[in-house]
Amino acid sequence: MNHARQAMDRYISGFCAHDMDMVLSAFSPTAVGISPEGPAEGHEEFASHIALFWQSFPDAHMASWESVDAGDTTVDEVSITGTHTGDPWLVAGVDVPPTGRAVQLRGCYVCTAEYGYIVSLRLYYDQLELLAQLGRLSDTV
Repeated sequence: MNHARQAMDRYISGFCAHDMDMVLSAFSPTAVGISPEGPAEGHEEFASHIALFWQSFPDAHMASWESVDAGDTTVDEVSITGTHTGDPWLVAGVDVPPTGRAVQLRGCYVCTAEYGYIVSLRLYYDQLELLAQLGRLSDTV
């Protein structure tokens, strides 16, 4: 198993357990990330992004259903599920108050690791799909 795969597995396990220490143990202190929510650099910013998601979706879970490993990079197709019962969530510029709706979001992570730690993590998902599942798609038109 390559280092990127090991680091990504630690990240996913920590995310599912809502264990920030485990999540951050997967990242280099200087890791950079990009997602629809914006950029993150370093442990503090990654922790902030993830904590906000957990606060909005307290039962959040992630499953990788397909992965490809190539050298120091791994790509994971994931499903992220949760119920939007917590804090408001900003999606595509729309502030979405708690809806009580369950979501199943399909996404893709591209992870690059060095020495067993994630140095770059990019998340892609369809923001309109998420807004539709939250019942807020009409807010964007």
